[in-house]
Amino acid sequence: MDDKLILKNHLKEARAEKKLSQTQLAEMVGVSRNTISSIETGQFNPTAKLALILCIALDKKFEDLFYFD
Repeated sequence: MDDKLILKNHLKEARAEKKLSQTQLAEMVGVSRNTISSIETGQFNPTAKLALILCIALDKKFEDLFYFD
């Protein structure tokens, strides 16, 4: 696998579609607001478990929320 693959996401857009703040989404999935912010800005990659929980919370398929650039 290419070490230069960077995991990106559409978390901010999906959250906005649901009219959720970072704090609201964080409470739904059991993490801090800072964690949501860090994922949205690409500073932090979520664990597989958290990524799937985010997909469920936002009613998105994994491949619609996360992608490689």
